[in-house]
Amino acid sequence: MNTRATIRFVEEADAEALFEAARSSRAELAPWMPWCHADYCIEESRQWLTQEVARRVDGSGYAFAILDAAGAYCGGCGLNAIDRANRRANLGYWVRTSHRGQGLATEAVRQLSAWAFEHTDLIRLEIVASIENVASIRVADKAGAVREGIARSRIMLHGREHDAAVFSIVREP
Repeated sequence: MNTRATIRFVEEADAEALFEAARSSRAELAPWMPWCHADYCIEESRQWLTQEVARRVDGSGYAFAILDAAGAYCGGCGLNAIDRANRRANLGYWVRTSHRGQGLATEAVRQLSAWAFEHTDLIRLEIVASIENVASIRVADKAGAVREGIARSRIMLHGREHDAAVFSIVREP
């Protein structure tokens, strides 16, 4: 199993790679990530990357590309919904279909958590995934996140309520 993933900040130059990875994985991503819809276009990739570079500068979010051992763009991970008052953030991730099952998302979660605790004052990272999203839950478990429970009607996806598994990764004292 190849688990040699690395993460790096996304760049505006990633638009084509992001678009291709998302479009090739639409069937698997769309149920959990409404942004990856049937009409997803390259301009949406460009706009999102521009937004994420700005968010990194102002500290309101941190988006990373997930790369495999050969340097290929395999997906993304990041911190968003940052709550400065409580020093917590949401941690999300996705991996393109052709690279699933290789441990890349698990390794990316570990690297992103380490980065967050080294470079920010955050003390808590939360992973919130629909209980129907078995792959995402498996990644959280394998990455060592603590399963805290099920939050009823926690997220809306495509206009439908979903119960969600809630996981945490906390800064070690």
